[in-house]
Amino acid sequence: MGMSQRYRLLAPVGLLAVGAIALAGCAEGDSGGGASSGGETTVRISGGITGSEADLLNQSFEKFTADTGIKVVYTGDKSFEGNIVTKVTGGDAPDIAIVPQPGLLKTLIGTGDVQKASDTVSSNVDQYWGEDWKSYGSEDGTFYAAPMLANLKGYVWYSPAKFKEWGVEVPKTLDELMTLTATVQQKTGAAPWCAGFASGDASGWPGTDWIEDMVLRQAGPDVYDQWVANEVKFTDAPIKEAFDATGKILLNPDYVNAGFGDVKSINSVAFADVAAKVADGSCPMTHQASFLSSNFQTVKTASGGDVKVAPDGDVYAFLLPGVTEGKVAVEGGGEFVTAFSDDANVQKVVEFMSTPEFADARVKLGGVISANKGADPSLASSEFLTEAMKTLQDPNTTLRFDASDLMPATVGSGSFWKGMVSWIDGTPTDQVLSDIQAGYNN
Repeated sequence: MGMSQRYRLLAPVGLLAVGAIALAGCAEGDSGGGASSGGETTVRISGGITGSEADLLNQSFEKFTADTGIKVVYTGDKSFEGNIVTKVTGGDAPDIAIVPQPGLLKTLIGTGDVQKASDTVSSNVDQYWGEDWKSYGSEDGTFYAAPMLANLKGYVWYSPAKFKEWGVEVPKTLDELMTLTATVQQKTGAAPWCAGFASGDASGWPGTDWIEDMVLRQAGPDVYDQWVANEVKFTDAPIKEAFDATGKILLNPDYVNAGFGDVKSINSVAFADVAAKVADGSCPMTHQASFLSSNFQTVKTASGGDVKVAPDGDVYAFLLPGVTEGKVAVEGGGEFVTAFSDDANVQKVVEFMSTPEFADARVKLGGVISANKGADPSLASSEFLTEAMKTLQDPNTTLRFDASDLMPATVGSGSFWKGMVSWIDGTPTDQVLSDIQAGYNN
């Protein structure tokens, strides 16, 4: 599922939704690309996030405005993804849109209204982001949109105190993860994992993240890329193996659903509700992206205290390990700064947003991280976010974008989501894989 949708559904403020910072335009049509009013130049940005995140993004431009005289107005619309194509084709495009999914970006590029990225933006992305990120903002060999922020997926959230009590350590391989799971179950007599797939119309997306993580770790980035391109089918062996590996946890009644019920209860548990169970100790481990960190701000420990997210705190997280120790392959998400005007002032804003200075300005306001290699991870608002940002910036990290966001909507946000729900409800794996693959025919 797309980052921005997940982010909105997550609800609590200050998410590490590294990627979801956008606004949808209020009065985009009358801004006209760097419009001037009373001697003041205004550039309007549109996207999908509202509330305090919008406020923080606006604050990120304060120094830029002071330095350039260009006022940036960022406004949010929760229906951004559903509205933006219609606005663009209807002649009501904002100056800039912050687009959370590469698939949606490609659709917008197809309208012919997206401006190609300037040489300055292209150079910044080459220097500070890298080839993979640039490819997600490109179409048919032409570069259009620079990444903005990012989020890191594939974390396993746990209690450091409980691990110490049980005499177990953070696993370094997938085999060690399964050994850890069995050990915790034996020591506690209870399920070691909890999960929640419920998310309204988007139910099932947390399961797609599980599968994507397993494909990347077990089959590797090349197979992952072929899967995204539909060259490797859902019915092919590497994807079935990822389902089988995930099923060793999620379909095992001895291993789930801690604090909630049986295996099928996964589909009725709201995905963000797992945070409370990890915080109060009733769920030893859960798999979720870095943005779950903000949910621990809204729940309490078993003793009623605030949750400390730290290596020696109440809750912390480790990245789902791979088959081999030391190889870091991670799944991430993010959004892309998309210009619909070639006005010089609009272009100055787009260029600023591709710099480390913009990343630093937003990161130090809290709750987010960036994959911009020139940005300062020490500015992140917690130790966890600093570590996540360093992982994203590390040249040795193999990063792939969320596969379901790169697939056609009939599959990525259609048959794949639905298939995960069906799988938890007991539909055999082979049937689920066949049903998901059929989404390509819709």
